[in-house]
Amino acid sequence: MALEVGIVGLPGAGKTTLFTALTKTGGGEYGKTNVGMAAIADERLAALAHVVSAKKVTPASIRVQDVPGTGPALLGNLRQVDALLVVLDGFSPGADPAGDLENLQLELLVADRDHVAARLERVEKQAKSGDPKLRAQVEELERVLAWIDGGSPLSDYPGGVPAELEPLTAKPLITVENGSNGIDLALEAELAELDEVEAAAFRGDGASALDEIARRLRDSLDLITFFTAGEKETRAWPLRRGRSALDAAASIHTDIARGFIRCEVIDWKDLVEAGSHVEASRRGLQRLEGKTYVVQDGDVLNVRFNV
Repeated sequence: MALEVGIVGLPGAGKTTLFTALTKTGGGEYGKTNVGMAAIADERLAALAHVVSAKKVTPASIRVQDVPGTGPALLGNLRQVDALLVVLDGFSPGADPAGDLENLQLELLVADRDHVAARLERVEKQAKSGDPKLRAQVEELERVLAWIDGGSPLSDYPGGVPAELEPLTAKPLITVENGSNGIDLALEAELAELDEVEAAAFRGDGASALDEIARRLRDSLDLITFFTAGEKETRAWPLRRGRSALDAAASIHTDIARGFIRCEVIDWKDLVEAGSHVEASRRGLQRLEGKTYVVQDGDVLNVRFNV
């Protein structure tokens, strides 16, 4: 399953502009729910693609969802995302990004309260059967609701929140100020319509401001990148740090994970320096690992499987 980030913000802050810039889709539609994929730049990918003469090069990507508004129902569509990008207005006369962030955090808290209260009401009815497990759920939900009513986000809830609640206020928040003191999202959206050479020429020596957003996303989600490198396609894949070779196989395809036999692993630098898989193998740089191997950032994997 692809990692996913939701874009939130007050009306007119630039949510859809950020979506357009990140996904390079030619323009998200204002007032609508927009969904797309945002590529994560990685200079290692080009070096690997050159070594194996890849016909297709695919960067790692994160699924991005932009919802039109901040009401509890709309925000509820983002409960399954891994992180939230909060767009703050930094360009309007009298703009108050800090105040807007407080308002957004309150909106998220209200959405969580409505969600917990609705679940509590439903479980209370079910618990009338006398099931002790349901009664325990009611008591836990009552404690969670009391915590929210005290004005505290569920990221601070002691002991951890039941996973099935998928609380918005427990997700990582990455703020993006849209304006002169942050990122000019309108400019980035325009540059997203150009090819990479033209956009780079416009920026001169400066890197894309969107790369900083991608870096912050990687840090907040504790992601690493692994690669698959072949002549047909060389591709980068995001993965949570500490995950196994079997998890990596599942992110490529569920059938590959189901038929996992073993995994050939080599560090990307070793492959580039060797110049080919054959030479890397001859030098003893490639090794075999099993399902439980913990994938490292920069690993190039070749999963052997049978289904």
